Amino acid sequence: MARYRAIAADLAAKIRDGHYAPGEALPAQRELSAAYGVTLMTLRQALRELGDEGLIVQRPGKGTFVTPPHLAYQLGSLRSFADDLREQGHEVRTIVVARARLRVPARVAARLRVRETETGLRLERVRAFAGRRAIHQVSWVREPHADLLGDVDFTTTSLYAALADVGVVVARASETIRPDVLDAHMARHLDEDEGAPVLVSDRITYGPDGTALVADRATILGSMMQITADRAATGLSLRWGAIPSQA
Repeated sequence: MARYRAIAADLAAKIRDGHYAPGEALPAQRELSAAYGVTLMTLRQALRELGDEGLIVQRPGKGTFVTPPHLAYQLGSLRSFADDLREQGHEVRTIVVARARLRVPARVAARLRVRETETGLRLERVRAFAGRRAIHQVSWVREPHADLLGDVDFTTTSLYAALADVGVVVARASETIRPDVLDAHMARHLDEDEGAPVLVSDRITYGPDGTALVADRATILGSMMQITADRAATGLSLRWGAIPSQA
């Protein structure tokens, strides 16, 4: 067996048995080449093999990492991002970036069907799992429900759970998901460089009477997400369409 193939097989075995965890950085290339007693060229051939197998990703200027776990974004469920992640066995950390009662901006007011003069709760959070800040989310909660959430610790409680605790019933949600690239502002919140692929989710959550309760926008690292759906003849409804101009 060629030397680089033997190195690739050994590293692959270490990744699969958990010696190197998903999302973890491998040792520097010079360190690995010295450990295996080969040239950098041979070591890089081995890493290319692992990359072709989908076991590692290389980030220019940062190093080589074990491919991170992918969150399966379940289109058929109505849960918070944190609950979705925990359901799939991930440890989730929520960072509250900001929370404030503010005047609802025009774009959000149109989605919530409220007047632009109204106020609401603006809740900005970042979700981290597998050692990476992977999801940035801004939620707007309309009045009078915003007034009921003043004392909630959103680092440990999901927004849906908080609404349920104060008697607000969530019935359904309408969501669109589109591809985009990470801009400089959002890159400061997430563990990825500007220009990286992301998915942007816009969701409106409704009560039983059709009243829009919450407007969410979430930016999700494309390298950490895959979308899944269970389809049935009378179940989940999916519509495919062109992405509207962002101008």
